Amino acid sequence: MTKRYADVIIDISHEKVDRPFQYKIPEELSEAIFPGVRVHVPFGKGNTDRIGYVVDLSDCTDYPIEKLKSIAAVDDRGITVEGGQIQIAYWLKRQYGSTMYAALKTVLPAKQKLKQLEKKKVVRCMPSEMLREVQQQCFRKHQVAKARALGALAEEEVLPYELLRQKLNVSPATLQALEKLGCLRIETESLYRNPVKLTGREEKRVRLSDGQRAIIESVLEDYKEGRSGTYLVHGVTGSGKTEVYLGIIEQMVGMGKQAIVLIPEIALTYQTLLRFYKRFGDRVSVINSTLSKGEKYDQVRRAKSGEIDVIIGPRSALFTPFPNLGVIVMDEEHESSYKSESMPKYHARETAIQIASMHNASVVLGSATPSAEAYYRAKKGEYKLFEMAGRHGNSVLPKVYTVDLREELKQGNRSVFSRKLRELLERRLQAGEQTMLFLNRRGYAGFVSCRACGHVMKCPHCDVSLSEHRNGMLICHYCGYEEVRRANCPACGSKYLMGFKAGTEQIEAALYKEFPGVRVLRMDADTTGTKESYEKILSAFANEKADILVGTQMIVKGHDFPNVTLVGVLAADLSLNQNDYRAGERTFQLLTQAAGRAGRGDKPGEVVIQTYQPEHYSIVHAANQDYKGFYEEEIAYRDLMRYPPVAHMLAVLVVSREQDEGMALSREMTDIVKEWRRKSEVLAAGQDVQLIGPAEASVGRINDWYRHVFYVKHEDYQALVEIKDELELYCKGKELKNQSVQYDFDPVNTY
Repeated sequence: MTKRYADVIIDISHEKVDRPFQYKIPEELSEAIFPGVRVHVPFGKGNTDRIGYVVDLSDCTDYPIEKLKSIAAVDDRGITVEGGQIQIAYWLKRQYGSTMYAALKTVLPAKQKLKQLEKKKVVRCMPSEMLREVQQQCFRKHQVAKARALGALAEEEVLPYELLRQKLNVSPATLQALEKLGCLRIETESLYRNPVKLTGREEKRVRLSDGQRAIIESVLEDYKEGRSGTYLVHGVTGSGKTEVYLGIIEQMVGMGKQAIVLIPEIALTYQTLLRFYKRFGDRVSVINSTLSKGEKYDQVRRAKSGEIDVIIGPRSALFTPFPNLGVIVMDEEHESSYKSESMPKYHARETAIQIASMHNASVVLGSATPSAEAYYRAKKGEYKLFEMAGRHGNSVLPKVYTVDLREELKQGNRSVFSRKLRELLERRLQAGEQTMLFLNRRGYAGFVSCRACGHVMKCPHCDVSLSEHRNGMLICHYCGYEEVRRANCPACGSKYLMGFKAGTEQIEAALYKEFPGVRVLRMDADTTGTKESYEKILSAFANEKADILVGTQMIVKGHDFPNVTLVGVLAADLSLNQNDYRAGERTFQLLTQAAGRAGRGDKPGEVVIQTYQPEHYSIVHAANQDYKGFYEEEIAYRDLMRYPPVAHMLAVLVVSREQDEGMALSREMTDIVKEWRRKSEVLAAGQDVQLIGPAEASVGRINDWYRHVFYVKHEDYQALVEIKDELELYCKGKELKNQSVQYDFDPVNTY
């Protein structure tokens, strides 16, 4: 159905997108008007012809129709870079549930009101002999400043503006007067703030394996023949995936194309940037949250003007306005940080594929432990799958020891270090080799377990752990079951039924106590708060200024330290007991990534995994570095429970000032879902909509706002989009006050 009204923004900047103006769409332009198109509109009291961008379409207006102006014409220059960004924002709004305002704020760069850095130079416009004649005239008129400037230019054809100003004390007015006389010309060029502060560009080229070359050639052959698609590179840790990325991007840049490289953590930026800088020099840059406003603004301008070829950064780098994008690389694609936790709650993987389709570009996903979603789609043929089974060069996968902490407790060892880990630590310290100790703290506050037998307090109706609340109750956040916290373990009667209390500071203190003189670096949220703290810690460890690096999950992702021959995983099963259906997958990924940090150089590596549940399939397969074995068990569980990727899931979070009002709205919205299910004609046999809830969210109140949630499952993603549209329409009609609704498709964290 053709829309009758268009929202148009006149000034396309981050700060102005909340001020769209509504225009009528003339019937003769109805087919040519869509989000992102440039249009001519009458603007202001004088109806001045202005260029604007259509950001949204609708069938209704909040203004008197007779007061609305009409769009004058569609601009004939086609879709610009800015128009493409608006199209992306519109897709985000439609696909993930959001206001257009929030989507535009996500996509458009902030236009900073900062003084642009400039470099000026003064260029001679006359032959030296003529300048000397003018100089003599100036001397006779006692115009000594002009004479000094002309004398300097007679010697040099081009001089820095600041040299004339500061060293020769020539005023701007004097230089402007000489410019009017035709003696010289003042030229200005923009300088960009460059966040890349690296020195040296000697790159030792790695000899590619046959497998690496085959992947690069396959991706580029498809691209050249117009078959650009999505590729999943599944390579074990140390298999050389980054060299594959570099090879693809280098040839894309050679064809005049640009590349976006997504990385999950700011902590990875330095090492990744260094490798790309050595290959591409000043044609590579970075965008992340540690940059100043001026640096961010300049990188966007450089990208838009084609002055850089490669941009590296977390998911926000995806919206870099490259005019000639050729490839998007998404390293460690399994990472949950690729999913936005604020509106619109987009996933970088799906958004990258959409952006690439608009540019006819390729998408390359890479991971040693691909997400179940990506591997599932690769298996179905939606992505092209490449396997890299061995490590590149001479290094081999490390030897892994799994230690049962229940047995350690029985043997009287209550230290945070198992006997095996302590023994291997002593060997490394004697040999001058390095160790990484990873504390898996994710989800540590969410469950209660027995330290004697390993039993975890779980819901009898759901395969998730119960969460401990301050009132002494253990509650299931999936079905609402609750029970009183017990004093003794129901499985073995032990009194060691408790939550986990440990942190990186305690680990650091224990190391100093057990190994006097040891040099320890700690990397966690407390030690990485400043702009350059990541680089300082990683550089110090790389330069072997410490024997042991202790940290949370930020230390196990993507780092490459050749002298690290031991990795210890402390409390491996903490993430296993999260109140989340992805807990097994996250545990497997963390353990596999952690194990992959050991033995990446010429020396063999060893890994110690300390756990209370050594028999769990996530831990067994991680110890064996067996992704396929893990995937088969995990996907069978997802299939049984209709969890993503087998089915899709929409989480609807209702936030309200009053608890009763929030629950009432949640129930009304679930009634809308039931009515949609009853009327819908898209449902195939065996593909019914499954509705769970509503119920209080796991964190039921934040800052005195109450939270309720319900989930909708269906095999067809677009069916969930239709349901979201119905719910949005219902809420718009209610004109909610003191209430808000958020939509999250295939959430990476349950509520």
